[in-house]
Amino acid sequence: MAITMNPARLTGIGIVVLLVAWAILAGALEPILSYRDDIVYLARQHMFLVLTSGGAAILVGVPVGIWLSRPSMERYAEGIMQVFNIGTTIPTLAVVALSMTLLGIGFPPAFFGLFVASLLPIVRNTYAGLLAVPPHLKEAATGMGMTQGQILRRVELPNALYVIFSGIRTALAINVGTTPLAFLIGGGGLGELIFTGIDLMDTGMLLAGALPTALLAVIVDFLMGQAQLHLIPKGVNPLR
Repeated sequence: MAITMNPARLTGIGIVVLLVAWAILAGALEPILSYRDDIVYLARQHMFLVLTSGGAAILVGVPVGIWLSRPSMERYAEGIMQVFNIGTTIPTLAVVALSMTLLGIGFPPAFFGLFVASLLPIVRNTYAGLLAVPPHLKEAATGMGMTQGQILRRVELPNALYVIFSGIRTALAINVGTTPLAFLIGGGGLGELIFTGIDLMDTGMLLAGALPTALLAVIVDFLMGQAQLHLIPKGVNPLR
């Protein structure tokens, strides 16, 4: 089976390849590799933050999106979604600072800030994906005697899975790129190399944090793309 690559993913891979090529040509590869132990240690912290905060956003965002799509919430759903949309206008750094004000420093505020930053795409896509399910499919399921719960599980969710996965994919990409800010509030991650490198004007240290972060973003996007390709049933998957 041929695997299609979307332009956004190709662009991300191309940027990483160009950065690596530039680092080699500019003689920056050796200074970067001198931080290999730090890269491995901080990359583990980085991925732990992404997995925990992103996983929590999925566990909360998908049920919230489903809840908002129910007929009983029709009058209130758009207003609630506007609240989520307003939340995205707040700069991520401000969200991180607010998290620090409420929860102190360390893992908890970093987790909370990343969780909030990842939540909207998941809620929005889940809500929009379920609303986009053709009404005639739900009417046919009702005619077959299905309950509302059965219609949700057997008709609506399978048809909305592609859009839901797209929201999760976007959220995780945002999460990986935002996680370096966790260093500013004691959360660890590759931001330690990035911001320390900026402060010391050490290009090698800066790239030692920036290149793995870009690579992690491409890897996460690729893995989510493969999940989107293989886990969504063929009949409702535009990629198959």
